[in-house]
Amino acid sequence: MRGILADINVEGHLTRIRNIWLSSDWRDMWQGLRLAVETFDSLGLPVDALDESVWRRCLEDRLVLITGNRNADRPDSLESTIRRENQPDSLPVVTLATPDRVMRDRLYAEKVAERLLEYLTAIDDVRGAGRIYVP
Repeated sequence: MRGILADINVEGHLTRIRNIWLSSDWRDMWQGLRLAVETFDSLGLPVDALDESVWRRCLEDRLVLITGNRNADRPDSLESTIRRENQPDSLPVVTLATPDRVMRDRLYAEKVAERLLEYLTAIDDVRGAGRIYVP
């Protein structure tokens, strides 16, 4: 795994989580992972990129996608794509169970940050899982 990418709808959420990781309690662990934090802009992805394209790009670039998206309303939706194309060695998609709460509840955001960091440090244990919900 090379890094993480926040889906376009949770970029602010990841900023909040990263701020927690950069606090004195988590800084050493976070920095020890040496993960790139990519954005749609840094990858040259359009903000309206299809979920299918975003997921495939994450696999190609060895990025864990962090999202709040959980629908399966179209064949090219993220959930449909995961169900159809996930492999045993695929990196998981991490889904924020309650994205809005990350932004308004500091304790909840800390739980999400902690759980996500646990998954990132043991990423090989969750390869092929498809989707993981945090916290």
